[in-house]
Amino acid sequence: MKVVKLEDVIGTENEVKGENWISRRLLFKKDGMGYSVNDTIIKAGTETHIWYQNHLEAVYCIEGEGEVETLSDGKIWPIKAGTIYALDKHDEHLLRGKTDMRMVCVFNPPLTGKETHDENGVYPIVEE
Repeated sequence: MKVVKLEDVIGTENEVKGENWISRRLLFKKDGMGYSVNDTIIKAGTETHIWYQNHLEAVYCIEGEGEVETLSDGKIWPIKAGTIYALDKHDEHLLRGKTDMRMVCVFNPPLTGKETHDENGVYPIVEE
């Protein structure tokens, strides 16, 4: 069994920071679960272009409020605490934080923990 406390991740190499977000990586590919889990903060007043061409992601909002816009159809989905959205078609999207949002993010295939978004909002496949 593996037990990870968020407090033990904050301030370590497993807390990865982008301009608009902070991602605390909790479970990784090396953990052998078939998925990875991040606790992510989306900063208020930001817009982030994301397009996970190599990963599927499910995102559960546990704090805050914002929206997701799918670029293929321009549809805007309001997001608030208690909402989950699944990028089941590798959806290119814009994520906007109205307030700071805290999200639990699950990725398949799992992340190694070293990924950062490229210029197209993509996480590349990283081999350990």
